[in-house]
Amino acid sequence: MNKVYASASEALKDIIANGQTIGVGGFGLCGIPEALIAALRDSGVKDLTCVSNNAGVDGFGLGQLLETRQIKKMISSYVGENKEFERQYLSGELELEFTPQGTLAERLRAGGAGIPAFFTKTGVGTIVAEGKETKEFDGETYVMERAIVPDVSLVKAYIADKSGNLIFRKTARNFNPNVAAAGKITVVEVEKIVELGELDPDSIHLPGIFVHRIVLNANPEKRIEQRTTRTA
Repeated sequence: MNKVYASASEALKDIIANGQTIGVGGFGLCGIPEALIAALRDSGVKDLTCVSNNAGVDGFGLGQLLETRQIKKMISSYVGENKEFERQYLSGELELEFTPQGTLAERLRAGGAGIPAFFTKTGVGTIVAEGKETKEFDGETYVMERAIVPDVSLVKAYIADKSGNLIFRKTARNFNPNVAAAGKITVVEVEKIVELGELDPDSIHLPGIFVHRIVLNANPEKRIEQRTTRTA
């Protein structure tokens, strides 16, 4: 089975649709799948629910999809640096499900592990717990959180072999592995693709069974330069 696609748009064109839940890896501006986000924007799909730690900044990362009004709902833990995000939320144009950062990571991890829900103390007694089931264990109250299983997950890794075994670099290893494992279909953007057997098995961070499609990010330095120019 060939998992390598010629471009981000080719990798997405037959698997994305209006109204889907899209998981997006990365942390702020670090370790985000820039080429895949741009291809998602260019596809024109709309009414998306996006699951990501945050939504980038204005005009970059998921901020691009907010500008084009392709996102109807965000499930995230932080929104503080995106003015358009704030404007749409306060005006009622965007639905927001705030989730504590650790809980968001665990909801994605649970989705990838086939665990439908779990109990946590985080959020008990706050608005985070409103409308959710609570239960006592050993005299302590816990709130139930549902797992997240995106229809499509978009992630960024450093190296992939042709079976989709992945190595992440530095902060790209935070949300990307959980987002990748949780997706029904996972597409990964990488900086390098190697042949089978070239990766040390002990260095692999995520096995290829979780990865369905691979795209080579041919010009990461150029995109970093463009990002720096826009955010300066």
